[in-house]
Order: sequence, then C-alpha cells, then structure tokens
Amino acid sequence: MSETAIEVDSLVKVYNEGLFKRNRVEALSSVSFKVEKGSIFGLLGPNGAGKTTMIKVLLGLVRKSGGHANLLGKPAGNRVSRKQVGYLPENHRIPHHLTGDSALFYYGGLSGLSRADVKRLGPVLMERVGLGKWGAFSVKKYSKGMLQRLGMAQAMLHKPKLLILDEPTDGVDPVGRNELRALMKELRDEGTTIFINSHLLQEIELICDRAAILVHGKLRRQGTIAEITERHAPNIELEVAGEEAKIREALSWTTIESYEPLDGELKRISVTANDAIATNRCIDSLRKQDITIVSLTRPRDSLEDAFINIVNATSAPNQE
Repeated sequence: MSETAIEVDSLVKVYNEGLFKRNRVEALSSVSFKVEKGSIFGLLGPNGAGKTTMIKVLLGLVRKSGGHANLLGKPAGNRVSRKQVGYLPENHRIPHHLTGDSALFYYGGLSGLSRADVKRLGPVLMERVGLGKWGAFSVKKYSKGMLQRLGMAQAMLHKPKLLILDEPTDGVDPVGRNELRALMKELRDEGTTIFINSHLLQEIELICDRAAILVHGKLRRQGTIAEITERHAPNIELEVAGEEAKIREALSWTTIESYEPLDGELKRISVTANDAIATNRCIDSLRKQDITIVSLTRPRDSLEDAFINIVNATSAPNQE
C-alpha cells in the first residue's frame, strides 16, 4: 500500500485565454511533490502563484494539461478517492436559510451520509469545532470565524482520509486559530492527512510537517519548515560561560564575528563554521579550555523571511 496520500509528478496546467483562445497561460509548470499519509502539508505562494489551480486539479474540478496527479492511490478526480476527501473551500458560502445543524444534514447528504448518520455524528463534530451551543441557530448569526468552524465540521463529517483546506483559519480570531490548530494536530495523530493552502505563514510554520512554495506556477522550495528556513549561513551562534581570554584563545583559529557579554561569565558569540567539521572543532576547542557551552544554534530565517526571499528572487514570468 502506498505511504503517500498525494503524489504530483511533473504536473502542468495551461489555460488558453483571449478572444480566440490564443493566449497561452501556464498556471502550473512541471510541479512535483509528495504528501505523506498522516501528515500536515502546507502549500504557500503569492496571489496568482497557481495554488487554487493546484487544488482544483487535485479535486478533479480542472483537467491537467500534462504530468500526473494521484490522490489516495487513484488518479486525481477519481470518484472512489474523492469520496474519501473532505474539502473546505476558501470563502465558502452556506445558504442563509440553514442552521448549523441543518447545514450538516445538507452537506452530509451530499457526502452520501444518511440522516441517522448525521444525527449521530453532527453533535459530536459541532462540539469538537467549538460550536456545541450553536447548532440550532441560523448561520446568518454566525461570525466569519464561526462559519469557518462550521466549514471544518462539514469537511470532517464523513470521516475522510484526506482533508484539503483552503485558508482554514481565515477570519478566525487568535483563540479560535489556536483551537483549530489543535484540532488539525489531533486529526493528524488519528491518521488523517491534511493539505493546507494558506497565506498565513505563521499558521503554516506552527502546524505543518512539510511545506512547498509555489511562485508563478513553479515549485521553488519544498521540505520541512526547518529545511525551508535554513539560512545556509557560514556561522554558528553559541552561548558560553567562561573567561573571555580563554574563549578567544579557543577560537583563535576561526573568525569571531560578534561577541556579546551577558550576565556574569555568560557570553553570546557568533563564529565562522562552514560545516559540521568546523562546528565540532569549535566545540572541542572550547571544551579543552574548560568553557561551558550553554547552547549552540545555526541562524535561521522566519518562514516569512524565507518566503519573501524566495519570491523576490524569482523573476516575473515574462522575464523568464
């Protein structure tokens, strides 16, 4: 059995626009990535990057122009695999004549659930998304954040193996975002795979196991959050405790880029160390001088900084 929930290989999507459909717009250009089962994967990109097109191809709403895309071991759009997918679209609309409870009956029916199934599962889900007391109220009284919670409930109702969430925390207050993050982690731990499209970089940084950055239809970076934010700087930062003279003697073979005294004998220093060999030499040299190493880190960017750097380093399509 495949250990991947989503497999995308050299995926291409081309739109022909204009009066005579002669303008060729490549929305996706040879995109490849995998999403492991039971993980949370984030898709990032600026407006117009191709993120929505990617979701539409995965759901079978738009036909690909080339390459391959599989969901749960079946080609994207296959009816068997789609029944195992829960989807929360961006800016989803719930008919205003519905209550929270009747909305779940409506969406449950679309997912092939009986009214008995929805009656049994609905209250538990409403409680789980923080709407336990709101089931009987008209959705017209719901805030944007409450509508997002209800959208999560409908996506989860038929117990899908894969959740595709488009901006799931948009409009949700900080407390609500924290609760939804906790819920998504619970679902992952229960074995559900979650694919998130979001412009909220902090959300992706806090919750995703892996992420990919899409710019102008091309995949520019993918990996764990740590891999994406790695600065590849030739230096390490240390907090050490000891005499300054001994510290400088221990590190005389390399360059001390910064030196900051802290409390007592504690100092924060940055030194040049291009690789693991140089890092180990720093550690050994300090220990030989009886210098206590409190911490050692290699500088990283925030996900926002890494994202901006990747986007800014990418030329516009008409310049490629």
